[in-house]
Amino acid sequence: MKIDPALETPGETYGDDHFSASENTPLREDAFVLSDAEKIEQISNSVRDIMTTLGLDLQDDSLKGTPDRVAKMYVKEVFGGLHPDRRPKSSTFDNKYKYGEMLVEKNITVYSTCEHHLLPIVGRAHIAYISNGSVVGLSKMNRIVDYYAKRPQVQERMNIQIVRELQQVLGTEDVACVIDAKHLCVNSRGIRDVDSSTVTAEYGGRFKEESLRREFLDYINLETEF
Repeated sequence: MKIDPALETPGETYGDDHFSASENTPLREDAFVLSDAEKIEQISNSVRDIMTTLGLDLQDDSLKGTPDRVAKMYVKEVFGGLHPDRRPKSSTFDNKYKYGEMLVEKNITVYSTCEHHLLPIVGRAHIAYISNGSVVGLSKMNRIVDYYAKRPQVQERMNIQIVRELQQVLGTEDVACVIDAKHLCVNSRGIRDVDSSTVTAEYGGRFKEESLRREFLDYINLETEF
């Protein structure tokens, strides 16, 4: 997608478009040369510069620890899914009970960050798969969602990454994922539409069949009672 430079506004290149050239998170080759401690130190200095430029008094008791807190949050939490060492180890087990229908894990919490404005994406992911002889622990699906959410993201890419990871882990194409999420770059700035949410889906293998896809969506809409 080529943008006419004459239509670009400084600081607003591509606006709110969900544009991404690849299903892989764009990383430089030297992304992991620095240690976490070195990254925290550099990010802390950068946050301090931003806050100082905004005119904030970093000698104030409420603000002086903010640069360090933000830096640690970025490296260890919010963007912790960038580092391949944090990729969840997903052990599989033989499907000894010969369960042949779809398994659905719904309402998985998604906390991510929009890569265009670095504002939160908050929502739910719903995953289904049909065993090809292997099954994975239920919590591993939550951990996979969390891993790919913890990075600057485009929702469409995150959706694809979750499905590709589970397809690889389970050895089957029959994996589906739907994500319904609110983007604070839309809800809290710009148009400030607090009610809108974004829904994306990725269907692999047999889930491309309309009947199976419909069954999956029906499961998602079931009321869960305890």
